[in-house]
Amino acid sequence: MLVKNLISCKPPHLLRCFSTLEPPRVLRTGDVLRHRRVYSSEDIVEYSQVSHDSNPLHFDAESAKKAGFEDRLVHGMLVAALYPRIISSHFPGTVYVSQSLHFRSPVYVGDIILGEVQAINIRENKKSYIVKFSTKCVKNDSKILVLDGEAMAILPTLAMEQVESSAAV
Repeated sequence: MLVKNLISCKPPHLLRCFSTLEPPRVLRTGDVLRHRRVYSSEDIVEYSQVSHDSNPLHFDAESAKKAGFEDRLVHGMLVAALYPRIISSHFPGTVYVSQSLHFRSPVYVGDIILGEVQAINIRENKKSYIVKFSTKCVKNDSKILVLDGEAMAILPTLAMEQVESSAAV
């Protein structure tokens, strides 16, 4: 069986075949999970189509400038979507229960946004875990806070799945 698995693995995925040999990393209070993302004009258009949010501040640079911004804004809720993405990518089957958000600074097309969630409380509940996360997003590696808050999620397990690194954009 091992030989069959090795043969079926292509070189870039070879390490995944052996990942079951390592004990899974378990989420603990204080652990931080991150994901980096750059938002594009296409992201704004696609989000607008799904959300029906066609505010001119997202599409018209002149409207945004008249409102006191440097350029068109990325939808705040699109940026906030980083949090459930980070959590569910490490814990498939997660149920996202709640989220509080504080919008601190605008996000513009092309900004590099680092989303971060930190486990601040973990409680076992029958066959799952209720986890409270502190959440924040900073932009352009400058540590300018654009969004923060807290999230609550029900995780099926505390064993984290490995996610490809998003450290480089």
